[in-house]
Amino acid sequence: MLGIVSTRLIVGHFGTATYNQYLLLIGIGSLIPFADLGMAAALMNAVSASQDPAHDPHVRRVLTTAIRVLTGSAATIVLVTGVITVAGWWPRLLGAGLLPHSGPAAAALCAAMIGISIPSGIGQRLWTGLGRNHVPIALLGLQTPVVLVCLIGIVTFHAPGGSYLPVIPYVVTFVISAGSTLLAGKQIGPVFWGALRDAPRLRSVRGGKVFDVAWPMLIQLIALPIAMQTDRLLLSHFSNLKNLAEYNLASQMYIPVYYVISAAGIALWPIFTKARVGGSHAGVSPMRMSIVFGGAAAAVCALLSLASPWLAAWASGGRIHLGIPLIVSFSIFMVFQAMKYPLGMYMTDARGLRFQAVMIVLLLLPVNLALSWYLAIKIGAAGPVIGSAVGVYFSQVVANWVYVRRALRA
Repeated sequence: MLGIVSTRLIVGHFGTATYNQYLLLIGIGSLIPFADLGMAAALMNAVSASQDPAHDPHVRRVLTTAIRVLTGSAATIVLVTGVITVAGWWPRLLGAGLLPHSGPAAAALCAAMIGISIPSGIGQRLWTGLGRNHVPIALLGLQTPVVLVCLIGIVTFHAPGGSYLPVIPYVVTFVISAGSTLLAGKQIGPVFWGALRDAPRLRSVRGGKVFDVAWPMLIQLIALPIAMQTDRLLLSHFSNLKNLAEYNLASQMYIPVYYVISAAGIALWPIFTKARVGGSHAGVSPMRMSIVFGGAAAAVCALLSLASPWLAAWASGGRIHLGIPLIVSFSIFMVFQAMKYPLGMYMTDARGLRFQAVMIVLLLLPVNLALSWYLAIKIGAAGPVIGSAVGVYFSQVVANWVYVRRALRA
């Protein structure tokens, strides 16, 4: 709801073009989560499998490797951002949704903040591995209210620079994530501070084994954003600004459902990992949970869909109208996203992650991109959503369901 208020402020005071750029640049963060380089899987598996993560040498070695890799990734992204900016490639990369004058500078700042923020994401992985995923959820839940307060301040004092509004969420997220990492570090104090000391000592201190789970996770982190987060780019390049605005508004209404699903689903990771390490059943059926998650998402999306005419009219000041195909497509897409989560969380060992990576590369990517491109041209805003929904259903719901069923019978 706070996101809808933010939309109203941006559209009402800065216009639809600024709003389109705002969501386009916010979407950059979703396009490059592969900057994590698969370290999340290695960290969460190591911490959740440990009986005493605060004093576990294996956890310390894995954390040392993660710090090194993520710091290198951050430096690389900042460097690439500089090259793109100097070369003037932002308009070509982001399309017509980017404002012509100040847009490239805003894009550069957003991308640089993404790079700087990468190492601070370690805390969220540690909390999840410790089975306390509610802590980073609560902390990151502060982002939207803080961003809204900043927007209200900018509007109230008539501050210029609407093109740079997308930078605010990235800065707020960095501050919150850094705080979360420090708090998580205190939970495993000896290991955390030891890993920070070990990370710069490349020659004298070896890191832990991470490649077996990191590489399939990295493939997913590269392929999934290409498949799932290119919708805005496709509409920006192959459709018109009206369709892009409709997609952006619908996305802002329905994507929070995915965030809730993700938060609930990721909490299953340590549960399934501990059960796997202990050689026992988790006490929670991933297939049953898949149905429960799908049903819950369907109920929430039904309520959102009923309220969508009022929400769209209020958020856009009556300038943007959402059609039934777009609303239905997003609802079905969210249901499929919900169903895949418990299945995917069960498949977090090296073999399961490899299977997911193969399905995403061989099935999700070609099906989703081809359908999304074709349907974006043919039917507009709903097209890429339909393409994404079809791809997720076959490559992540059906495929993972078959894998999990066979694993449970083995």
